[in-house]
Parts: sequence; structure tokens; C-alpha cells
Amino acid sequence: MATAEIDTGERRRRIQARQLVRWDTPLEAADAVVGLHATDAATVFLSLAARLREPSVGLVEQALYDDVTLVRLLSMRRTLFVVPVDVAPVVDSSTARDIAAKERKKLLEFLREGGGWDAAWLAGAEKSTLAALERLGAATGQQLGAAVPALQERVTVGVGKPYEAVQTVASRVLRVLAAENRIRRDRPRGSWTSSAYRWVPATPLPLLPVEEARAELVRRWLAAYGPGTEDDLKWWTGWTLGAVRKALAGVGAEQVALTEGHDASGGPGGSVEGWVLPGDAKPTPAPEPRAALLPALDPTAMGWRERGWYTDPDHAAQLFDRTGNIGPTVWWDGRVVGGWAQDPDGAVVWRLLEDVGREAEAAVTTEADRMGAFLAGTTVTPRFRTPLERELSAGTRG
Repeated sequence: MATAEIDTGERRRRIQARQLVRWDTPLEAADAVVGLHATDAATVFLSLAARLREPSVGLVEQALYDDVTLVRLLSMRRTLFVVPVDVAPVVDSSTARDIAAKERKKLLEFLREGGGWDAAWLAGAEKSTLAALERLGAATGQQLGAAVPALQERVTVGVGKPYEAVQTVASRVLRVLAAENRIRRDRPRGSWTSSAYRWVPATPLPLLPVEEARAELVRRWLAAYGPGTEDDLKWWTGWTLGAVRKALAGVGAEQVALTEGHDASGGPGGSVEGWVLPGDAKPTPAPEPRAALLPALDPTAMGWRERGWYTDPDHAAQLFDRTGNIGPTVWWDGRVVGGWAQDPDGAVVWRLLEDVGREAEAAVTTEADRMGAFLAGTTVTPRFRTPLERELSAGTRG
């Protein structure tokens, strides 16, 4: 049987039909993209605001901190993600546990070299920290440091280097406990944009067989992002190529040819090998074109390693930082057509990088007003800033 072909137009239709959809709950919206990038605290809220029929900060906070239907995990690519609670065991068993083990190893090296402490000392410090957290109920890192003397120990890093500094061990110990899902981030001190989280005890996640969990994660990724290449999946998961291939085989993924916008090296022209779930190579009915304002590091914008089919390479220098992190983007008809930010007065401003017509401009204006209503006077500065975002936020409209 001939290999099915999927062109750029079909892939963009899938973005609209599967990812840029309006949902009633944060859980539904997060599930549609597998998980939300959470390195920047505001990204979770802004990604959901773009996908909820009636977005509100309170609705997102309820899902994160009251109902706990969304769970934060240090997972794919050693990045912090927020995932649906039923997906958390899959992400944990397939990815997060390996990362947590590496984080623990690095912490032990840090403690041994900086203070001469060993695994027994760390185990004691962790036991005291967990006991203090049970006693306090919820606590910031600073409060836990005050309650647990071991967390106040100091280590000098970068000795003799220009960046030499003295650090307490608290943040690193808490990071490992969180990576192992023994504690979790709760409502922050301050507004929803703050990363000054309080910590609370976490509910243990069931351990799944690794290969089973990896196959399930790939199944979910293909359902949301497919078609994709092995390279896309390797990059998104942070796994080895062998693990990716085994997981693709585990879900019976079907091979397709990705045409238009690709060659053997990911450039224009030709085709490359891609993968979809069984029976998912059929064309997608064309949805009505729609606009979206997505935040920096949004999961759709960061969903594939090769981005030339939905982001014009000529615009990359304005939309990405030097390490490949994408800034706030304007979308139309399943592709990136510009960027947005907040000006010095906090108003949502945007710039199109190509001519998309009056209908698109009117739709973007509506979306900008909608995002402005959600922000309601709160100003968000992305953690990883890009050239276009800096220009717009400075009031340079071009």
C-alpha cells in the first residue's frame, strides 16, 4: 500500500482543529495539547486563556490548587510541564522519574563537593523537610528554611570563577523533592504571575511499566501533534531515538510522507518520513480560519522541533530568542503570522509580519481585546524575551 502524503495545509488544519479550540475547562484544554509549558508561571494561565471559552484566573487557580486536576512535573526535556492528573502517571513513569534520578545524582555531587555531605546527610535533611511541611501544611522555601536548619547550609559554587557565589542548599533540595513528586507547588505568594510558590505534600503517583508509559505518551502526542517526525518526538520528549522508535512501534504508528516545506534536512521542498496514529492519515475538514494570541513557550508553538511549516523562517530572528525559545505569537489559519506583547501602559499590542488580509486583522484585534480583558491590568514579562516582544513592550510598534 502506498504511503499516504500529508502536506503543510493539512498540518495547519490539524493545529486549528485539535489545538486552537475553545474548551469549557482547564482540564480539557490542557489535555488537548498533552501538557502546558510551566517554566514561566504566567504561560500556564495565558495558554489556557487562549483556549477557554470563558477564561478567568480563578478557574485556572481552582484547577491547579483546589481541585488539583492539573499537576506540575519536571519532565520532557527537563522542562516544567502542567499535565492533566490522569496523564501525570504516564509522564512520571515515562520521563520524570529518570530526570528525578539524574537531579538527585547532581544534588549529591553538589553537596559532596561544596560541603562534604553524603547521601545519609541528604536523607536526614529531606526527612526533616517533609516533617516540617506536614506540620506547617503549606510553606514557602523561606519558611521551610527557617524550620529546618539543614536547609540553611551554604555552599560556594564556581570557586575562583567570575560567577563565584554562595548558595543555600534549600532550593536544590526542594527541587529534587518536587522532581520526585514528594512535594508539589501550591498557590504562590503574590499574584498568579509569581513563581514564589508555597510547597505542600504531594500525592504519590502510581508507577507504570516504562515502555507502556512511553507508548501511551507517544499515542497522546500523535493524537494532538501528529503527524510528526522521529526527530520531533525525540526533541519533545528528550528520549533517545531508540526509545522513540520503540514507543512508535508500541502504538502501531503508521508512516506518512510529509510534503511541502520539507526536504531531507528539514528545508523547503521534497518530503520527509512522518508518523500518525493508525487510521489518522485522512484529511481534516477545513475549519473556519481563526486567530489566536499564544504566550511565550506555548505548547503549540513549542510542539515540534522542525517549525518551518507553521513559522516562516524569515521571521524566526524576531520571534525566537538565541536558544530557540519562542516569544508571544499571533496565529491565523494554523500558522504564526506575527507577535504580541504589552506596551508600557499594559495594553496588548501586536504586529503582523505578513499581509493576511482584513478578515484576519479584524480577528486578531478581537483576540487582542479578549486577552487584554483577561489580563485586566496585570503586566506579564516573558522569562525568555525575544526581539519583537522587546520592541512592542517598549512601545515601538513599527
